[in-house]
Amino acid sequence: MFIGHFGLGFGVKKAAPSLSLGTLFIAAQFLDLLWPVLLLLDIEHAELKPGTGHSQPIAFTDYPISHSLLMVAGWGLLFGFIYWLFKRNSRNAVILAFCVISHWVLDLVVHLPDLPLYPGAGSPLLGFKLWDSFWGTLIVEGGIFITGLVLYIRCTKPKNKQGIIGLLILVLLLVAVHAANIFGPPPPAMNAVAWAGNLQWLFVILAYWVDHNRSAIK
Repeated sequence: MFIGHFGLGFGVKKAAPSLSLGTLFIAAQFLDLLWPVLLLLDIEHAELKPGTGHSQPIAFTDYPISHSLLMVAGWGLLFGFIYWLFKRNSRNAVILAFCVISHWVLDLVVHLPDLPLYPGAGSPLLGFKLWDSFWGTLIVEGGIFITGLVLYIRCTKPKNKQGIIGLLILVLLLVAVHAANIFGPPPPAMNAVAWAGNLQWLFVILAYWVDHNRSAIK
C-alpha cells in the first residue's frame, strides 16, 4: 500500500489539529521511510517478481526490522515517546504511535502472506492478499486516500493562495506516483526501488509547507 498510508495521515489531522501534516505523514509512512534505508544497507531484502498475477511486482523476502508486528509496535512507541519528550503532549504522542502501527494494519490487508509477527525464521507470515485483486486494491486504497483528504479539507482552511496551490500540488504528485506504481512498468532493479523510496521525504517536506499555509478549523 502506498497512497492509502498518506490518506490516513491526511485524515488523522481532524483528530489532532495541532499536529503538522508533515509529522503525520512521517508517522503514517514511517515503516516505508525506514525500509528503503535498510534495503540500501543490505540489512533487509526484497526481490523483483513481475508477472506473478498480483498488483505488486516486489516479493518482500526479509524485512523483520521494519515490518514485523513486534518491531512495528516498538517503533510506534518510540516515535510517540520522542514526540512526547519534545512537546509533552500525551494525546498527540498516542495518536502518532497509532499512526505508525496503523501502517502494519493497512499493509496486512493488501499484502501477500509475507508480514512477520516478530523477527526470526520461525515467525508466522500474514497477509490478506488484496493485491491479488487489481480493482479491489484500487478501490480500497483509493477510498482510504479520498476519505482522508476530504477530512483534511474539511478540518483546515487556507491562509493564503499557497495553502490552496500547495495542497493541489501535493495531491497531484501523490496520485501521479500512485498511478505510475499501478500502471507503469515494473522497476528495473531493487536498488532503484530503494532510492525511489527515499524520495518520499519530498512529500513530507511539501506537507509541512502545505500545513504551514493552512489553519485548523475550530
